[in-house]
Amino acid sequence: MRRGIAATALVAALGVTLAACGSDDGNGGGGSKGSGELSGTVTWWDTSTVGSEDKVFKKLAEDFTKKHPKVTVKYVNVPFGEAQNKFKNAAQSGSGAPDVIRSEVAWTPDFANLGYLAPLDGTAALKDDKDFLKQASASTKYNGKTYGVPQVIDSMGIFYNKKIFKDAGVDVPKSVDELKSVATKIKEKTGKTALYLRGDDAYWFLSFLYGEGGDMANAEQKKITIDNAAGVKAFSTVKDLVDSKAAITDATNGWDNMQAAFKDGKVAMMINGPWAVSDTYAGKEFADKANLGIAPVPAGSAGQGAPQGGHNLAVYAGSKNLDASYAFVEYMTSVEAQTTAAKELSLLPTRESVYIKPDVASNEMIGFFKPVVEKAVERPWIPEGGSLFAPLQTEYTKVLTNQATPEQGAKATGDAYRKLLKDWK
Repeated sequence: MRRGIAATALVAALGVTLAACGSDDGNGGGGSKGSGELSGTVTWWDTSTVGSEDKVFKKLAEDFTKKHPKVTVKYVNVPFGEAQNKFKNAAQSGSGAPDVIRSEVAWTPDFANLGYLAPLDGTAALKDDKDFLKQASASTKYNGKTYGVPQVIDSMGIFYNKKIFKDAGVDVPKSVDELKSVATKIKEKTGKTALYLRGDDAYWFLSFLYGEGGDMANAEQKKITIDNAAGVKAFSTVKDLVDSKAAITDATNGWDNMQAAFKDGKVAMMINGPWAVSDTYAGKEFADKANLGIAPVPAGSAGQGAPQGGHNLAVYAGSKNLDASYAFVEYMTSVEAQTTAAKELSLLPTRESVYIKPDVASNEMIGFFKPVVEKAVERPWIPEGGSLFAPLQTEYTKVLTNQATPEQGAKATGDAYRKLLKDWK
């Protein structure tokens, strides 16, 4: 799930079983394998969407305790936008960190670089690791070791309201230029705005950046690229979409505003990923699920691309119950668990073998997103990868709200990156 960098939902702490001790709070969280049976407490920080995804993952955690009745799983749902810093603070202080965290792919090398994660090579957590998609495994590695196990993988596409498109007599746009043309017809025929473009989260900017042949940085060359000509063109593209009224945007609370506008039929399109399918179906416009269409993100002048995202499960290096934590990670990323998540939530599995399961193979949303994921653009898997979004988000919002020009936004982002990556060009 990716609600966004700025998501601020309240923490929902839900005890899966009766015990409530954490991984390092001194209250007996440790377990023993002396008898060959796992025991003790595993605290898991989940960052999935409250109200939909969390219910499925909490149930999976309960199923794990049925297989290991002497293990207590303390389930805590931590808002995505807070989890990265909250984990860092807890791990640094040595108090309050979970045994297992659902880590966004860019966080994993960051946490590993800081020494906060346990290496997983040779542990039970990496069972049948050859079954994982190669691109899903890429974000789990750091300095030759494995620090995460891929739980879900994702990318982005255009979600569109089929009824609005039919009423307007238009087809799904394949390029940004077509998007503007379609927007004019949708407004004329239906009075609706074509696209809701999140302005408070730079992750939604990446498809436009890739579409112009750009990227945030080139890890192999250690070179900042966000402020080159392609980067400026991408900023210009999103600004033009808003200025031309092909899209509406926001500076705050973008996730909720975007979802509400699309689910209520106020806009015809939004850019989103498989994590949003379950919530989108809850909207009145999609009581008939067949009304939801998904297509590739419109191409820019240099091609089409969408970012590779997803989540890994990682184990805290300071956990007092490593064996049970490894087993929990193995179960939550197993064929059984991933099949359930795919069936219930349309989330994309990270194991090849799951895609041939009948409930997964017949899932229309997964069928669409799998080839999108296979062509998705990998982000730089560097410790600072997650930190690249904060300065980009600031400038992205400024450009969309006319507080900066595209040239100024690109330059300011590049300057910030060079301070963050001091030995990069």
